[in-house]
Amino acid sequence: MAIIPFPIFLLCTAREVGFKGEQMKVSIQVKENGYWSFTIAVKTKEINMQQCCISLLFCFTLHFRQLKKLIMVQKRNVSKYLGFFMLLSLFFRFSYSQTDKIGKQNFPPPDNPQTIIVKRAANPINVDGRLSEADWDRAIPVSDFFRREPRQGGTIRYETEVKFLYDDKFLYVGAICKDSTGFKGIRVQDLRRDFSWGENDIFGVALDPQNLKQYAQAFQTTPYGNQRDFQNFNGNSFDTGWNTLWTVRTKRTKEGYTVEFAIPFATLRYDYPTNDEPIEWGVTLVRYARRDVEVSTFPAIPQSFTPYRMTYAAKLVGIEVPPPSANVRIEPYTLYQYDKVTAGGNTSDDGDVKLGGDVKWAISPQSVVDFTFNTDFAQADLDRAVNNLERFNIFFPERRQFFLENSGIWAGGLQQSIRPFFSRRIGLQGSFNAEPAPIQAGARFTQRTEKQSIAGLLVRQDATDGSPISNFGVARYLRNFGRENNIGVMVTHRLDEKSVKLGTESNNNTTLTLDGQIRPASEWDIQYLFTSSLDKGTGETGFAGRVFVGNTTNKSYLGWVTEYTDANYNPGMGFVRQNNVIRHNPGGYYIWRPKHINWIRRWDPGAFVNYNHDASNPSSFQQASLVIFPVWLYFKDNSFLELSFTPTWQNINFDFAPLGLEIAKDRYFYTRYTFRYNTDRSKKWSAGINYNFGKFYNGMRNTIKLSGRLAPIPHIAVTVDYERNDIQGVGVDERDLTTNLFTIGSRFALNPRLQLSAFYQYNSFDKQGRWNIRASWEYRPLSFVYVVFNETRLNDSMMPFQEQQFISKITLIQQF
Repeated sequence: MAIIPFPIFLLCTAREVGFKGEQMKVSIQVKENGYWSFTIAVKTKEINMQQCCISLLFCFTLHFRQLKKLIMVQKRNVSKYLGFFMLLSLFFRFSYSQTDKIGKQNFPPPDNPQTIIVKRAANPINVDGRLSEADWDRAIPVSDFFRREPRQGGTIRYETEVKFLYDDKFLYVGAICKDSTGFKGIRVQDLRRDFSWGENDIFGVALDPQNLKQYAQAFQTTPYGNQRDFQNFNGNSFDTGWNTLWTVRTKRTKEGYTVEFAIPFATLRYDYPTNDEPIEWGVTLVRYARRDVEVSTFPAIPQSFTPYRMTYAAKLVGIEVPPPSANVRIEPYTLYQYDKVTAGGNTSDDGDVKLGGDVKWAISPQSVVDFTFNTDFAQADLDRAVNNLERFNIFFPERRQFFLENSGIWAGGLQQSIRPFFSRRIGLQGSFNAEPAPIQAGARFTQRTEKQSIAGLLVRQDATDGSPISNFGVARYLRNFGRENNIGVMVTHRLDEKSVKLGTESNNNTTLTLDGQIRPASEWDIQYLFTSSLDKGTGETGFAGRVFVGNTTNKSYLGWVTEYTDANYNPGMGFVRQNNVIRHNPGGYYIWRPKHINWIRRWDPGAFVNYNHDASNPSSFQQASLVIFPVWLYFKDNSFLELSFTPTWQNINFDFAPLGLEIAKDRYFYTRYTFRYNTDRSKKWSAGINYNFGKFYNGMRNTIKLSGRLAPIPHIAVTVDYERNDIQGVGVDERDLTTNLFTIGSRFALNPRLQLSAFYQYNSFDKQGRWNIRASWEYRPLSFVYVVFNETRLNDSMMPFQEQQFISKITLIQQF
């Protein structure tokens, strides 16, 4: 089967859906607002891009017979799912024919944004969450929020009133978040900093002080005053590792809760006005009332986008900003670490004191330099154990703050298949889940303007008993054009120095990447990435690429991903899910929000195709699956139900032994089924079950995952997770295998600044148990005292192993 180029595939689609013999005309028009209008006309018929993309999905089903021949499986194994997939596609097309109002629901950004007037405070503001100062009475309120959830538009049940003040040092944000049940209706799960969106009542503000339209600094809180801050790029890429200095206090009342932010001007990077130009910053506000899953924003932003799509932002006017200061922030730390290791009957221990720290210098509102010395990540969360039964590498996310900040600027950062730069390759001995290696020093430069972004990173990693000295460098340039489009290049270089102790020669690895994003209209996203690697050690040059086309509206999601990674692509500072593969992943789902069934919030039936074949020999099939989910149901309280099934075709032509089960080289077909349900996670107690069962290669596998959470008050939270795999008759020896993975976690907080957390995990497969206990005290904004205890124990009778680690660390932040 040949790979059909997109334009030809589009023409085939038009033919298959009844346009055979008629003339097709494609027209592209650039609108005044910077977006593109793309229409396809067939004589007197005209369909929009949403209908065209649905036709692509429909066409795929009609060409499925060719896919079946390529997979080379028995006819009955494919045809019994083909009918369902075709009906699903027809259902999507019918749904679209009944929803001509989609364009109105996905309205474009306003030509004349709304304004919010900021008043200067005449007297000092005491940030206590009460809004009791007379200046707050003089401030001009904003209250005409726009409802996004559970249904776009209409009357808001949870009213919000927001006011802005400023003085010589701070921008103040005050909010009155009304709730008819008062503080009894408040939902907050715990008091973590950087909490997750979804299970808490939230109020937040996003600012674009440079009017870049593609960048936002966001500040959020809960009714209990815990903080969440992050950067957002292009409305969909989040940098949650960004932490900055600001203060928030809240007050819970009989009418709801009140919020008071104090954001230092030194924290906000803005352009100082020239020629007496007025200050206009982009701003969006968001309120999430979790009890009824009501999300409202100011100004109006379509439901299908995040509240941080700054092309829709209002204008914050009336501020007289102070001249930018030197804006230098230093963060020194001191640490004591004690390690004790017992292996093979021998015990060794070691204690060490470390000094180090970070420096952040905002050279200008657009440019920031970060330095790190003798870097330490003792307080970072540990990875959770995973029993991998798939043929692909497991992606473990970055958890270290220095690398999390500004991570969204690097190429490939939005996905987990092809990343030319993946920071987890730094500070570790070899691969991204290996033992830590000390970082001697590092520097990072970031510059953002309306037209471009420039970034660079240099890190030197010290030698260990298992790895040589390594040097890492990344350079990035991103050019913005149009309203929300960009194109970028990135170069990475890794140099591993010669080590006499390890008997290794020096080696260097380089990648070159071209990537970008195109938004021809607000609901369309086109992302592309093309990258090449050159490794001196192997002498091989490798290539990889990725193209994504997606359409997101209030009524549906449709997307297509195609990825290519050849056998020689080897990014020394990156991550790839699999080498020597071409992967196609089209699919989508319809979003139905019933008006007359009040216990259902939304129902998203849909399907995705996942098809993999060799990059070196495209006619050689690897794996394919259909993920079909006729039931993907969110109830009114946001509890959730999934019923799905996944027919899967496998071609095992390589040595493959998941969890030690050797799979015979052969072709396999099997279907797996999933039942998943979880209760309302915002309540004081919640539970979930995920049961996945069915055939597995030449045997059977039943996997059950159970979870529970108890949070009687936000100050206490206990979670329990359990995963069990029952594998029967799998592999060459038709072996049986049972694995059990237990995890229990807890969090205790006196307030958002003083907390104790702990988790224990035991995996029966490798008989490994792990403890992590961490106490933290934020004694002043972003300055912490940490006490950490880690233990890893292998309960192997042949080779028992135990490692214990005690760490105490003090950090201090001072901003000038």
